[in-house]
Amino acid sequence: MRIDAHQHFWSLARGDYGWLTPALGVIHRDFGPDDLEPLLARHGICRTILVQAAPTEAETAYLLDLAASTPFVAGVVGWTDFEIGNAAERIAELAGNRLLVGLRPMVHDIADDRWLARPALAPAFHAIAEQGLVFDALLKPRHIAPMLDMLQRQPDLSCVIDHGAKPDLARGELSAWREGMTALAAHKNVFCKLSGLVTEARADWTLATLRPAFEHLLGAFGPERLIWGSDWPVVTLRASYAQWFGATDALLAALPNAEREAILGGNARRLYLSQRGRN
Repeated sequence: MRIDAHQHFWSLARGDYGWLTPALGVIHRDFGPDDLEPLLARHGICRTILVQAAPTEAETAYLLDLAASTPFVAGVVGWTDFEIGNAAERIAELAGNRLLVGLRPMVHDIADDRWLARPALAPAFHAIAEQGLVFDALLKPRHIAPMLDMLQRQPDLSCVIDHGAKPDLARGELSAWREGMTALAAHKNVFCKLSGLVTEARADWTLATLRPAFEHLLGAFGPERLIWGSDWPVVTLRASYAQWFGATDALLAALPNAEREAILGGNARRLYLSQRGRN
């Protein structure tokens, strides 16, 4: 089973996508299941993980409703406020919906770069682990150090690093990023999404642009902890769905079939769905 483990839907009229401005051009419009379904069919993808794009519980409710009426959506990564006093109780309530498979604060939009390391967030992280949810970490390289501090205190938390922590492929400055990703990979409960790389590159990216980051992620996490996702429709800022899928296919070409299939679906199923008793 092939799974696109990172895709979005949104409706601009909902009004809570602060980052989604007209300056973003091709993605400043509504995107829904009817837009994505033919792309999935064309590439043999059976299921998806639908990921939040607004820091509100209202959007999470909207996504869960969409998932309930969209057969190809296997689960939702939503949002809640980790800083409220009853965060643990709220996470338990949200987890009552079995379509919820994870939670994601929009870390790279938070002013405090060390937000993840705040001790006050511990109840939220404990609740995520207790409820069998995944913590999706939307990081940039500067957030890796506080993420590592948090992981030291949360050894039972299942995590996935979105978009490979957004390496600076546009400038090719990867040294600090490589060191940080190696440190994250040393935590065996941390997975990494092979997604979002093209939007960190220049518009004229090629396979050679992506390969250094891909090879480091493969070496650090191994084929058993890499997870493929499209980051659609954000990916269309730099590539079509077909172009990104083709690039990934080329990057994975040298791997044995079992390892390719793990990255293209098996690992997402194990991380997101098995923990919630779904298949």
